[in-house]
Amino acid sequence: MTRPPSGPTGRKLGQKVKKGKLKSSSRRWIERHLNDPYVQQAKQEGYRSRAVYKLLEIDAKHKILDNAKRIIDLGAAPGGWSQISAQVTDSSDADPKVVAIDFLEMDGLAGVKFLQMDFLDDQAPEALMAALGGAPDVVLSDMAAPTTGHRRTDHLRTMHLCEVAAHFAIEVLTPGGHFLAKTFQGGAENDLLVTLKKNFKSVIHIKPPSSRAESVEMFVLAKGFKGRRVAAPDHGFDDVESVTGTPNAKEAGGED
Repeated sequence: MTRPPSGPTGRKLGQKVKKGKLKSSSRRWIERHLNDPYVQQAKQEGYRSRAVYKLLEIDAKHKILDNAKRIIDLGAAPGGWSQISAQVTDSSDADPKVVAIDFLEMDGLAGVKFLQMDFLDDQAPEALMAALGGAPDVVLSDMAAPTTGHRRTDHLRTMHLCEVAAHFAIEVLTPGGHFLAKTFQGGAENDLLVTLKKNFKSVIHIKPPSSRAESVEMFVLAKGFKGRRVAAPDHGFDDVESVTGTPNAKEAGGED
């Protein structure tokens, strides 16, 4: 079971960073980070980032981690969501049930297999499934493209990551599984929503309390995967589609 944050406590807020060689924008970012109560609480509770509270807040309301047996974490560094995933699945090094991926380095976590590679690499999906050893119940994605400062460009680049993650989730999730991914406000996501609504029982947007008010980030949550659709054998009838909950051969075996 996960729990929402109990409420940030600790260091006195309102700290200032001395003027020096830092640009004013960099100094403001550091001051905001130092005075962020969620950053303080994450340090006190042993989490790697304040992002854990976004996942905990979403799960407290929508119960996406309940009974999860295997989880894939996309864009995992520095590892906060992987920490939570390992806890809820009782994952261990001897029996890992969480696989994480990021092109950035990430310190090791007990119960988490980490792949340092770009998720957009053609080999990444197969590598993830081989490492997990079975179909996940939950696919998480906190991926975001490096920002350029141009809001529209940043939105489109992150939306592309979200769309690729969604198609991956549809290919690998167990029936009834869930998909949670970061997105940015700014439109140009109709195709993604159409795809998700076709494949999941419910699709909603969420902005958890710990997501900074000034941030354009939101999360799209797709719950209740309906199962993969496969073409029925050709017996001379009209084309028919059926829903199957059985992973395909590659997913089930982790190999070609």
